[in-house]
Amino acid sequence: MVTILKPGAPKESIQKVLDKLGSRGPKKGIDAQKYCGVIKFSEDALVLQKRWRDEWE
Repeated sequence: MVTILKPGAPKESIQKVLDKLGSRGPKKGIDAQKYCGVIKFSEDALVLQKRWRDEWE
C-alpha cells in the first residue's frame, strides 16, 4: 500500500492518514521473542559455531 502526502497538506489530512495506518489489524507472522533462550547448549556458542562452519569444508 502506498500513501502519498503532498507538501503543504493540512495537519488534519495528515492526521487522518496516520490514523488510518495505525488502525490496521495485527501484524502477521510469528513472535520470535518467545523462542529466545529456548535451546540450551552444553558448549560455548563460539566453539560450536566454528565447528559447524568447518563441517562445510
